[in-house]
Amino acid sequence: MSVEKVREYLKQFGKDGDILEMDESTATVELAAKAIKTEEARIAKSLSFYNGDDAMIIVVAGDAKIDNKKFKEKFGFKARMLAPEDTVKFTGHAIGGVCPFALPNNVTVYLDDSMKRFETMFPACGSSNSAVELTLSELEEASCFKEWVDVCKDW
Repeated sequence: MSVEKVREYLKQFGKDGDILEMDESTATVELAAKAIKTEEARIAKSLSFYNGDDAMIIVVAGDAKIDNKKFKEKFGFKARMLAPEDTVKFTGHAIGGVCPFALPNNVTVYLDDSMKRFETMFPACGSSNSAVELTLSELEEASCFKEWVDVCKDW
C-alpha cells in the first residue's frame, strides 16, 4: 500500500504520525477539501508530467491550473500529463494519491508559487483517502524539491 510507503518515508522528517487517513475519498481537490474541512486552494495537487524518458511532479494549489505557455517557457517542452497507466509506473502512486513523497530518484519535484499565499498545505500521502498538513518549509524539505516555479494561472 502506497500510504505505508509514504509513512515510512516521512519518518525521517518526523511527520509519519501526522498523516490523516479519512473514511471518505480525498482523490480530488473538492473531495479532499470537504474531508479535511479546508478550502480547496489549500489542497496541494501533485500533477505528474512526462519529462523526456522520466517524469516530473509539480505541486500546485488546489485552485490553480497549469498555464501551458508558462510551462513551455520554463521547461522548454509542451506539458503532457502522465497517462493513467504510466502514473504508477513512473511515480509509484496511483491517481488520486499521487504525492511528492517516496518517489523514484529520477522523478523531479517542483513547487509552484500558487501555494506561497498559505502557511500550510495538504498534499496527498500515496492513497486516495490520505493527506498531511505541512508548512511550506516542511513541504520543501519532505519533497526534496528542485525549485519553486511559476507555471500556473487562475489562482
